[in-house]
Amino acid sequence: MTLDVNAVEVDPARTYDIVGMLNRGRGLLHRGMMAGSETAYKTLNRIGSNQVVYSRLKAFEGAITVAPADLDEVYASQEFPTFTCGPSLLPGYFRLLTTTKRLWDRLQNLSTGMGGRRERVKPNDFLTISIALPPVTEQRRIVDVMQAVDTQVIALEEETRRCGETVKRLRIDLLDGYDAQFALGEVAEVKLGRMLSKDRATGDNQAPYIRNANVQWDGLDLTDLKTMSFPAADRVKYDLKAGDILACEGGDPGRCVLLSEDLDGIFFQKAIHRIRASEVVAPDFLYEALVWAYDTGRTADLCTSTTIKHLTAEKYRTLRIPIPDTADQARISALLSDARSGFLASRAEIALLRVFRTTLLTALLSQEIEISESYDDLLEKVS
Repeated sequence: MTLDVNAVEVDPARTYDIVGMLNRGRGLLHRGMMAGSETAYKTLNRIGSNQVVYSRLKAFEGAITVAPADLDEVYASQEFPTFTCGPSLLPGYFRLLTTTKRLWDRLQNLSTGMGGRRERVKPNDFLTISIALPPVTEQRRIVDVMQAVDTQVIALEEETRRCGETVKRLRIDLLDGYDAQFALGEVAEVKLGRMLSKDRATGDNQAPYIRNANVQWDGLDLTDLKTMSFPAADRVKYDLKAGDILACEGGDPGRCVLLSEDLDGIFFQKAIHRIRASEVVAPDFLYEALVWAYDTGRTADLCTSTTIKHLTAEKYRTLRIPIPDTADQARISALLSDARSGFLASRAEIALLRVFRTTLLTALLSQEIEISESYDDLLEKVS
């Protein structure tokens, strides 16, 4: 591999298709068209098809990829050096390496410092990284096998996306048939959590708490909980029970999750709303109603119009939602639960397939698994 940068002088009279870089080897990020007159850069790097490219500034995050073979004319700043693979290295093979933690770790080791002081990864240092380099014929087999797996991953991701859209449309169709005559504050308690402070982060009575990052559409992530001080009285005040709904106040306002069990000893901070249903509405239906409000833009309409959107408790309590009779609540919740089961099954299958992909690629790169030379005959027949 050699450094191969095609620096092009910026023409103020023309436009350029600008790209950036996704982390963890996920490819190029298309940022859109930019007029030459809008940039202070004197030159831009044109990225060629099948070229290796990385972000000097974000290399420690795994911001590296191999450009697609069918890449259109795109450009990036000088922060994105490009390299051309030599005859002994297939671009497709190196593209697989860019998706491995081993390469990300090596890039991180080359990028020293913290935050804004972090050093950029220099091209000469990048070229010192050693990689496993089997013969080209073996590289080709590995690329072909992994291509088949990746095709399956992409197909399953699309199927999951369609399942999610089906559930969303069904929810909207079901709830749009009712008048949104109730304010959320009339049918549920809406409460923000405990304010985080420097003293509370290090004080006595430390306990884990839920923050925005833990509340995801696919469930509650309890793998990375921060702690702060929660005295005895506040542990009662900010407790979490089965049936409670946790919703984000900022970041992605209204993103929410329904608790299926009590979270003993875990509490929530001020960036989170706890919605606790009254006797007039079932918690599972209230959750569906809040997701409906999010999907239809009703929640966004209540957010503050600052750069970072926030959903205050006062505003959230005014959210209008439909509350049908008990029988209809149960019927709608059951229909949506059944529809969501297919979506959840598809998502679980994707997770398993991604684990399989990582395991298989690791085994192929380490030669723990070897592909027979007879596979070449099959490649010739289908090529």
